Amino acid sequence: MTIPLWMLLGFATWTLLLLMATVGVYRWVGILFSNVPIGSFRSDRLEGEDWYRRGTRAHANCVENLPVFGAIVFVISTLGVDGPVVNALSILVLIARVCQSLVHVSHVQTDGFVAVRFAFFSVQLLCFLALIVIAALYGA
Repeated sequence: MTIPLWMLLGFATWTLLLLMATVGVYRWVGILFSNVPIGSFRSDRLEGEDWYRRGTRAHANCVENLPVFGAIVFVISTLGVDGPVVNALSILVLIARVCQSLVHVSHVQTDGFVAVRFAFFSVQLLCFLALIVIAALYGA
């Protein structure tokens, strides 16, 4: 398996772990230990403690970006694009994603923390664009 495919698998794994560690823990603790009805968690509005809301948004951010990275990795893999630059960009995507999520869930979101989170997101976007350009040039 190539490095980009490993990083895509890592991204998917991170998305699931983040869900379980934030949303899952919050809901299961409420259901099992606080007699909160299982159907009481609303999907149409944010509720709960601040860290839970941040965890919900961090997970949603992962879900929103996973298909983008998946499509890029699919094209790269289909074309047979490989090399140290592609590998480094793919690794950087996953590192930046994990860092962005950790900053999101572990701190109250002051302007400083939002700026750091946005920087990690920007790194991912730049890597996505670079990988797209590499794939397009290789496929042309």
